[in-house]
Amino acid sequence: MEEIRIPVEDQQAAMEILGRFDEHLKAIEKATGVQLLLRGGEFVLRGEPQQVKEGSEVLYRLKDAYRTYGSITMREVNQAIRAAKGAEKDKELVDEILLTTPRGKQVRPKTPGQKRYVDAIRRYDITFAIGPAGTGKTYLAVVMAVIWLRQRRISRIILTRPAVEAGEKLGFLPGRLEEKVDPYLRPLYDSLYDVLGVENTERYLERRIIEIAPLAYMRGRTLEDAFIILDEAQNTTPEQMKMFLTRLGFGSKAVITGDITQIDLPRGQESGLVVAQRILQGIEGISFQYLTGEDTIRHPLVMEIIRAYERAEAEKAKE
Repeated sequence: MEEIRIPVEDQQAAMEILGRFDEHLKAIEKATGVQLLLRGGEFVLRGEPQQVKEGSEVLYRLKDAYRTYGSITMREVNQAIRAAKGAEKDKELVDEILLTTPRGKQVRPKTPGQKRYVDAIRRYDITFAIGPAGTGKTYLAVVMAVIWLRQRRISRIILTRPAVEAGEKLGFLPGRLEEKVDPYLRPLYDSLYDVLGVENTERYLERRIIEIAPLAYMRGRTLEDAFIILDEAQNTTPEQMKMFLTRLGFGSKAVITGDITQIDLPRGQESGLVVAQRILQGIEGISFQYLTGEDTIRHPLVMEIIRAYERAEAEKAKE
């Protein structure tokens, strides 16, 4: 039996960590098996070494959450528990190197959520990745597509996005068609340039091994022996999403990425990604992977921004 003590900054912080009617404390004890007490401005943890280790990790994470938010909800408690229980396993989960870029950068899943996403792509013919900005949804899909291409498991990569703001107004924009849609597709080029290098990407594009096109150009096609990525899928209509999903041919794999908190469709227009999430759950061969702020790999402030918006949306939902 092991015992450690963790000081708490102030009484209010202690109350937030304990939760109303000690609901947070009970959740921590149930999840970790540790015995948790508050005595004289300190949390006392008792249990087996692993239980105490996990329990203390939860408390430290909740103390950080209190300093950040000024309060703690069961959401933060559950996130802290998941993070603490997976802390040791995470090192093994994310240790796999997927590929090395031309600049020598080793690409690997950096969080358990990203690891589950990569494994889902391997296993399922259609994978939906839903989550906020910076969680690697598009980048990891491009990485997996390049791996499939190098292994000759597919013969081409197709990347597409809905050009939402353009819509029927594409014809009124200046320049050639490529110039009109380029701003909407530029993030896909950026991912390819990073993974393959500029020269390799341009060569594949010239040989049509890689194709980047607006979603509207998928209509009427059957895409066989291809790795197809639909990016920014939250900006598809239900009709566009159905059209895209029914393009899948033999020997193909599709990854659909999107953030349902950033829908740019006209007011009143339902998102095709939201509809697909509702009606396609449970179909064998289709996987839905949900990434969160915990999977964010951009600037640390991006994670804090995402958490702040998630918190505001949760409070709004309560109201």
